[in-house]
Amino acid sequence: MSAARHMVALLKSHLEGDDREFLSVAMQAAAHEARLGHVAIAQQLRELVDQAKLRSSATQNRSSQLIVLEPRGELANLLSVQTPAIRLTDLALPESLAARLKRVLLEQRQRKKLNEHGLHPRRKLLFVGPPGTGKTMSASALAGELHLPLFTIMLEGLITKFMGETAAKLKLVFDAIRQTRGVYLFDEFDALSANRNQVNDVGEIRRVLNSFLQMLEKDASDSLIVAATNHGQMLDKALFRRFDDVIEYTLPDARLTEENLKRKLAGFDNAGVDWTQILPGAKSLSPADLVRASQEAAKNAILGGSNRITTDAILAALEERKAACL
Repeated sequence: MSAARHMVALLKSHLEGDDREFLSVAMQAAAHEARLGHVAIAQQLRELVDQAKLRSSATQNRSSQLIVLEPRGELANLLSVQTPAIRLTDLALPESLAARLKRVLLEQRQRKKLNEHGLHPRRKLLFVGPPGTGKTMSASALAGELHLPLFTIMLEGLITKFMGETAAKLKLVFDAIRQTRGVYLFDEFDALSANRNQVNDVGEIRRVLNSFLQMLEKDASDSLIVAATNHGQMLDKALFRRFDDVIEYTLPDARLTEENLKRKLAGFDNAGVDWTQILPGAKSLSPADLVRASQEAAKNAILGGSNRITTDAILAALEERKAACL
């Protein structure tokens, strides 16, 4: 890459707020200068990148220390917290889906600029799709990319047989969303937001859902709210228009299936694997199933005293996952 192209890549990553890519390009520029014999400049670039990484690491460590103190009191039974290290590039996602998540990140990183023009970044997201397709991991990746804590709402603590109590606990969660910036994940969201017109529904459940809709609509915090469900058809239709973006997850196609498996088996000798045989056997499996199958193939190789992954070993692991999913 030429110096001019390095400059373009640096400016692009800066404008997108992607610090990780910015530092990566800077290291590439340092290597380019070294190849040209500009040793002093290359060394200076490397030192600056190292300093930037140290500052970033210190900032993240300070944030983590603050996060450990959260949540407290009654919220401790409603929220669990983590500080994800995963990034979007760690996930094998369809390009169109990855582009939508990158747009969320870009708007969040440039939220002050948007606010100056009376605009607001996407921050209320609904993820819909089959189990194991990456919804929860995407929420973790958003938190990791933005260096924010990931708060998962514990529905077993939120939903009680006393619906009035559930609504009060829901208010506590939204108060936390307003007070502490983070990514807040409502996983298995359909448990809270089933269609209000269902025959077996009761009036109090409808009132809880109405409360949620009102709180969601009124929320003007800086936090990201992510609701994830495997059963989009069960959701009340009024919910969809309350979200800034509804992102649909699907089972992987052949390209993504191969990418998922290769990523997990990258540390092994898989040069002899016949992927034309593997892909039909992986059809209908989710990314989570593919990860588990690749792990099984890897463990079998290790326990057999080998670093080599065979076509038959992967096919056997895939069949085992299919049987487990029945």
